Amino acid sequence: MKQLIIHCAPELTQAALLEEGRLVEYDSQYPLDSQRAGSIYMGRIVNVLPGMQAAFVDIGLAKNAFLYIDDLLPVHLDKQPKIKPSITELAEAGQQLMVQVSKDPQGTKGARVTTHISIPGRWIVYMPGADYIAISRKIDLEAERQRLKQLAEGNLLPGEGVILRTGSIGQSEEAIRDDLQNLRDLWQTIQSKAHGAEAPEQLYQDLDLLPRLARDVITSDVNEVWLNEVKVFEEMRQLLRKQHPSWRGRIAFYDRKIPLFDQFGVTEQLNLSFRRKIWLPSGGYLIIDQTEALTVIDVNTGRYTGSIDLEQTVTDINREAASEIPRLLRLRNIRGIIIVDFIDMTSEANRAAVMENITQAVRKDRSKTIIVGWTKLGLLEMTRKRK
Repeated sequence: MKQLIIHCAPELTQAALLEEGRLVEYDSQYPLDSQRAGSIYMGRIVNVLPGMQAAFVDIGLAKNAFLYIDDLLPVHLDKQPKIKPSITELAEAGQQLMVQVSKDPQGTKGARVTTHISIPGRWIVYMPGADYIAISRKIDLEAERQRLKQLAEGNLLPGEGVILRTGSIGQSEEAIRDDLQNLRDLWQTIQSKAHGAEAPEQLYQDLDLLPRLARDVITSDVNEVWLNEVKVFEEMRQLLRKQHPSWRGRIAFYDRKIPLFDQFGVTEQLNLSFRRKIWLPSGGYLIIDQTEALTVIDVNTGRYTGSIDLEQTVTDINREAASEIPRLLRLRNIRGIIIVDFIDMTSEANRAAVMENITQAVRKDRSKTIIVGWTKLGLLEMTRKRK
């Protein structure tokens, strides 16, 4: 059972995704929020740093954005030069160029931007200059991968590229073709706006919270959507009527006295899940420390003493933590480099079992997560794709 709970208030809109009653994703938006990641700007290069193979770009934010040379070179690897040129050959101070925010500003760092434009749709991600086709790794049936690849090949124009999203499984050619054409039209609109733009100027902003939820979160396996505000309820019904004609019976209006988040246990779970110390059901616990560079998660036995021997006790806690950590990464939207310090185990079979638990758990995540493996010090290294 999957439920999307959307609580609307004048000062804040909040959305919570529940799986079997457990909170797995959370998002919020204030009325004046301006979505950054995914937004496209006409920027102006402020200065070029040959020693770092990078440039600073003014896109109108408080801090200049950072542009690496890899984000200037062609996105298709076959089109990149064998020897990487100096960035001074590709960029100069005062130059205007279209860029997209690939990573939001964080702490003292400005946003990271790229010239590799990608625009997400319902079933695909459209890449106007990529010239290749990629398919979500979560689509593991080879026959379906081949069908989607052939479908894309038959509808792309020269130079265009797409990523077939997980939600494209089973979709008709007409549905994917319509999604492609809508994104192609949007790209043409962005290009038209860019012709008369004077940097820094925003050319495109990704969708606000509600349409973004309808596009990215509400899939066929979501059983219910609950909202507590009449106007927003009608807005979401209109969005879903266009995208999911069969959704009429699955969206519901909530009008009881008990607050919506309290009714579904979201408030309590939020309070427990965003602490530094997270208790596990068995009595073990996690310590989560975030820095600008990476996130470190420490696993501890806590109150759990086990019933067989030390190795089994440690393995039980580690396996429980391995299943819980991916949920917390999704919920807290932790991205970038993640290091997990599991409790030491002597058995390779037990280490493999822990690895299997965490590998299975990350498959539920819409964001790309890579389990790099164990370091020489026995730490588990993983990465979760940044926005």
